[in-house]
Amino acid sequence: MRLFVAVWPCRDIVTQLAAVPRPPIAGVRWTTEDQWHVTLRFLGEIDGAEPVLAALEPAATAAAPVAATLGSATSFVHGMIWATVEGLDLLAGRVIDATAALGAPPGPRPFRGHITLARQNQREQPAATRRALRAAAGVALSGTWTVEALEVVESQLHSRGARYRTVARLPLGR
Repeated sequence: MRLFVAVWPCRDIVTQLAAVPRPPIAGVRWTTEDQWHVTLRFLGEIDGAEPVLAALEPAATAAAPVAATLGSATSFVHGMIWATVEGLDLLAGRVIDATAALGAPPGPRPFRGHITLARQNQREQPAATRRALRAAAGVALSGTWTVEALEVVESQLHSRGARYRTVARLPLGR
């Protein structure tokens, strides 16, 4: 199973993200509402979710619900348009620590909370695509929601993007 640990925005935040203009840009795939989440830790291929759940249970129990806040505007970062999300650093750190021995090693970059809204396909017109994505970024955003659970999610890759299925939901602070 290809797994990651994530949190999902509330309906009000999803509605706001859905209002972000999505101009057609050659070489760009816009993500869909069912894909909008904040990845706290990508695990990669794991033989079953049980070890992940066992590792996360104490971290979820010890963590209180937390406020997550959208950044002030969409940004163009690493060939993607992101809506930055603040307030999840401590929770992500707990998830990373709890699952350090599982799956793919955590990346070298520090955690940067975000919801991906668009991805550049590097094989198609990279320079023109980057210019168009930069022009499409900068949409004003605001909003806060309470994160009350961690979700272990299975990712299945398809030609139109990934499809996600929640394997388990672990409430925070039980």
